[in-house]
Amino acid sequence: MEPGDAARPGQGRAVPALPARLLLLLLPPLLLGRGLRAVTAASSSGAAAEDSSAMEELATEKEAEESHRQDSVSLLTFILLLTLTILTIWLFKHRRVRFLHETGLAMIYGLIVGVILRYGTPATSGRDKSLSCTQEDRAFSTLLVNVSGKFFEYTLKGEISPGKVNSVEQNDMLRKVTFDPEVFFNILLPPIIFHAGYSLKKRHFFRNLDSILAYAFLGTAVSCFIIGNLMYGVVKLMKIVGQLSDKFYYTDCLFFGAIISATDPVTVLAIFNELHADVDLYALLFGESVLNDAVAIVLSSSIVAYQPAGLNTHAFDAAAFFKSVGIFLGIFSGSFTMGAVTGVVTALVTKFTKLHCFPLLETALFFLMSWSTFLLAEACGFTGVVAVLFCGITQAHYTYNNLSVESRSRTKQLFEVLHFLAENFIFSYMGLALFTFQKHVFSPIFIIGAFVAIFLGRAAHIYPLSFFLNLGRRHKIGWNFQHMMMFSGLRGAMAFALAIRDTASYARQMMFTTTLLIVFFTVWIIGGGTTPMLSWLNIRVGVDPDQDPPPNNDSFQVLQGDGPDSARGNRTKQESAWIFRLWYSFDHNYLKPILTHSGPPLTTTLPAWCGLLARCLTSPQVYDNQEPLREEDSDFILTEGDLTLTYGDSTVTANGSSGSHTASTSLEGGRRTKSSSEEVLDRDLGMGDQKISSRGTRLVFPLEDNA
Repeated sequence: MEPGDAARPGQGRAVPALPARLLLLLLPPLLLGRGLRAVTAASSSGAAAEDSSAMEELATEKEAEESHRQDSVSLLTFILLLTLTILTIWLFKHRRVRFLHETGLAMIYGLIVGVILRYGTPATSGRDKSLSCTQEDRAFSTLLVNVSGKFFEYTLKGEISPGKVNSVEQNDMLRKVTFDPEVFFNILLPPIIFHAGYSLKKRHFFRNLDSILAYAFLGTAVSCFIIGNLMYGVVKLMKIVGQLSDKFYYTDCLFFGAIISATDPVTVLAIFNELHADVDLYALLFGESVLNDAVAIVLSSSIVAYQPAGLNTHAFDAAAFFKSVGIFLGIFSGSFTMGAVTGVVTALVTKFTKLHCFPLLETALFFLMSWSTFLLAEACGFTGVVAVLFCGITQAHYTYNNLSVESRSRTKQLFEVLHFLAENFIFSYMGLALFTFQKHVFSPIFIIGAFVAIFLGRAAHIYPLSFFLNLGRRHKIGWNFQHMMMFSGLRGAMAFALAIRDTASYARQMMFTTTLLIVFFTVWIIGGGTTPMLSWLNIRVGVDPDQDPPPNNDSFQVLQGDGPDSARGNRTKQESAWIFRLWYSFDHNYLKPILTHSGPPLTTTLPAWCGLLARCLTSPQVYDNQEPLREEDSDFILTEGDLTLTYGDSTVTANGSSGSHTASTSLEGGRRTKSSSEEVLDRDLGMGDQKISSRGTRLVFPLEDNA
């Protein structure tokens, strides 16, 4: 284009031509001005970015500080709940109030705090936004989100149904008091279950071992399948009347039957203990509740593992069924073995080390070994509840004998306090969860059907099993005991923990809500009616837990040495479980000497060719002690024909027969003998004309008939 020419259409106005020198003079300042403006703009944008980043960091710090404060407030809330519960418990005990147990009280306080948090704290809105990822076919456990060039990490909490997307909880405080279900399993449940095994009264437990095993294993299985099938009928009814809004399979019903079959009569047992109710009834209820918790959790795991072949994953498949049975047996036996082995290892460590010289280290090691049993079993794919239960029983039977006096007291008190706090914490959280949990599904038909199914399931295994057990028991389980066991089928911490562990689906959410209401009803109503029920059923109270009822034959008097415990009855020996009698001799002669400082020396029980091994494993204390440590188990192992006392030329047996023999006292077929010296007889018979002093041995003599 020449100078002065007009601009072509679409090219705009023409620029006049400038001399080359002028252009060379003007171009550098022009470019410099543009560069200065560019640098100024860049520096301004950089400063703005720095200010924005600083503001974001400040906001993040404030959010972190606020989150920390809310965490402290949530924990403080539970501590205040426990403190208030403890003070009220003291008031109730002082006033001898028994209509409400401490667990029911904790639930009431939890409900009150839940109402306050739900309706008394403001919600924070506008901080949640729904993002669509339609191209993905599954959920990710961890998600990285790019927000304006910055990456943020988000973790998966669970699935939300489409109808509840807009009602996601916006209250940060309610979110804080909603705990991760793993907290219950890994932190709160272990001390509760371990304390049940560690504080087990072996004498009454093993006396009724056959019946306890029947109620715990057969009874729980029967209850699970009866409740599951009845609830499946309820679900079909809900579908007919249009009350079922999502899928609910038969396996879901069986899973509900398994978790709701876990009984926890903590309220009833506490009242029994306070009133000193019949020891056999206490042992039956306590033993059933301890073992059936373990059975219920393994049974629920087996039901979840049920995977039939084919497209229909919820149809019956014989192969899948037997596979689930195998999984049940494998998990239970593996968990049992792991718990027992951990207890044995702890016993060996405490026996062959000098830890008893340092009670603090001894107690710390005992605590860590016991707790690690639960986590080890869970990490290996077994059930920590079963493992820690049998670990507690093993620790009480073996390791406890190796501990120092200080450690014995510390371990008992430590786990008792942890059990008390954990249990009341769980019941407080139950009350809180009724208002703070955001996935409740209330179905009146399902809830009413669950109550009916639980009642029928409890009755269907208590009465038939009691009938068959009475066929082989000398001391029958009376109708009043059966009615009390039927009445005492409370649900508690274990059922709640199993229900809250998985609330992702519609069916599991309905199960959780129903379980929560069942726990409320059984703890408040049934727990509160325990004392009147004891009176109505004429069950003995005020009974010494170490005293048996008098024998049926009035012509015999049962005596036992060792001070005030000498009045235990002959029925203890008669009612000893045959299972326990089978392994007692092996345990007494081999396991106790290997794992503890008590029992006979292994040099006297093992063959001669094992002499070196026997001397290595036998504790020096066994040789130092002239009298063996008292073994409480021996009080209920013997049968009437096992005992013979010889005085001079006359022998008196448990059945009153006499004969002429040399002076000896024989136990279990003459395994132990004593010389016929006057000093031994004076020591054995020196407590009175009729009172016999004998360590771990029951002596039965006929009394003179005054008539």
